[in-house]
Amino acid sequence: MKKIAVLTMVRNDDFFLRKWVEYYGRELGRENLYIYYDGEDQSIADFCHGTNAYVHPKIGTQVVSAEKGRLKFLSQEAAALFSMGYDLVIGADADEYIVVDPKLGVSLREYLSACDIDVCLSPLGLDFGQKLGEEGDLSIDETFLSQRRYAQIGTRYTKPSVIAQPCLWGSGFHRVKGHNFRIASDLYLLHFGYADTKILEGRLGDADRVAQGWKKHIYKRSRTIRYVTEKKARDFDRWTRFARICQTWCRPPYAWNKPAMFELRIVVRIPERFREIL
Repeated sequence: MKKIAVLTMVRNDDFFLRKWVEYYGRELGRENLYIYYDGEDQSIADFCHGTNAYVHPKIGTQVVSAEKGRLKFLSQEAAALFSMGYDLVIGADADEYIVVDPKLGVSLREYLSACDIDVCLSPLGLDFGQKLGEEGDLSIDETFLSQRRYAQIGTRYTKPSVIAQPCLWGSGFHRVKGHNFRIASDLYLLHFGYADTKILEGRLGDADRVAQGWKKHIYKRSRTIRYVTEKKARDFDRWTRFARICQTWCRPPYAWNKPAMFELRIVVRIPERFREIL
């Protein structure tokens, strides 16, 4: 079985980080979780007990420069983890959870241990929204997938999150610089950052985020709620198969090592078999 670490950098996001620690701790072991708080004005949450959690001096004050600095730092930390004997390192934001399709009946560690990965591996991205009129506020006390059943298949979240050697991630883990990507079968990155209206309102009211220039980005990405509310939900298995093929062969003209999908906005309903996994 491979030795696998997962790392993240977080700021003012304890709601999702709590679930992140719970999920990856169960799948990979808390001792293999590496959490960096961005800014010495923060303190390590009690629920991080048993992980490797550190407070780091704040990286940047504007969103673009801060993201570049953040991913450069995390790429360096990943390289250090390889030197400590890890076989794989996963990079994931606090609101991102990489899961194996439950139909396989294997854990994340078992799945990745069986994969032959040269440089990096990408799960297929699913960007969750809130279906207004059907789904209520997101609660930390229940599984997320029992509360949120609709997601847009999103190229932004098909990321080379899993790496097998030191390399340099681009901003947001969206690419590995100088390398192509490979999308794994039956592996998904579930993004919940824009899956709740109240949480979004809180982020828009966060003076720290606004000062860094996140307001426009949050407004733009919050469209996922409108998409899952208004668009017809498609069959999950059929359209995720299509998306893997499409994203493998289609690339944006400005970045050959990122996936594209003709700007299609496909919403799928998550099958019942996922309900208890996260």
